[in-house]
Amino acid sequence: MSDPMRPRASLRTAVVWDVLKDALDRRVKTTGQEPDTAPDGRGGSDGRGGRGGLDVLDTGGGSGNFAVPVARLGHRVTVVDPSPNALFALERRAAEAGVADRVRGVQGDVHGLFDVVERGGYDAVLCHGVLEYVDDPAEGMRNVVSALRPAGVVSLLAAGLGGAVLARALAGHFSEAHRALDDPAGRWGEGDPVPRRFTAEQLTELVQGAGLRVGAVHGVRVFADLVPGVLVDTEPGALEALLKLEAAAAELSAFHSVATQLHVLGETPGAAEGAVPAAADEV
Repeated sequence: MSDPMRPRASLRTAVVWDVLKDALDRRVKTTGQEPDTAPDGRGGSDGRGGRGGLDVLDTGGGSGNFAVPVARLGHRVTVVDPSPNALFALERRAAEAGVADRVRGVQGDVHGLFDVVERGGYDAVLCHGVLEYVDDPAEGMRNVVSALRPAGVVSLLAAGLGGAVLARALAGHFSEAHRALDDPAGRWGEGDPVPRRFTAEQLTELVQGAGLRVGAVHGVRVFADLVPGVLVDTEPGALEALLKLEAAAAELSAFHSVATQLHVLGETPGAAEGAVPAAADEV
């Protein structure tokens, strides 16, 4: 399958997508739930592929930036989001991609998750851009884990503290950069639109505190937000070269402290036992 992400947007999503797709592929091999990739979504025994493919929950999935590509892989995706407008856009996007029968949107949030979805019903849960906005990240993480089956994986993506500090400093806002560095929530001021940021250590503690094993940690958008867009759009080969640089730096812990976002892959003990060792210890 071709890369489902648009070229320019891929600078912000490629690293996460590669890690997520690999994790889903490993779950398929472990469970034997081969996905249905028929163009019309029909297959297996019941028109939705029966138990073919995985059950994936996307908390805060919005208009389907990840949900639709995951559905295109042949999995069933439930998106929980508080915004009716985002869910409407999700429905339209899924229909345009030909995966409307594999994508379901429900209105809700991570704290009231089990008011709208079943507990313990999913092979994988995406929690992207959610923990920054909840009152209690630890409780939100526990809910995410409670949605998993005994063997499952969590894809966690959250705003990184170091990236915000670096961005404010490079923009000449040194006092704001210093404030973000000292602020417990990592905020640079009253006008900061992000309520909370994390270090890699804080995110891994949240994951482990919820009972998961940390399978991988990656820095996301290490350079992409700092490089002028005109350079990427006009310089021949710049986009491809920057994508390769992002992928290489993402795996190095030295760059986690300056990434705009941080991605952590968490695995239940059951999933970790069935994982491929070479891919599980990437940090």
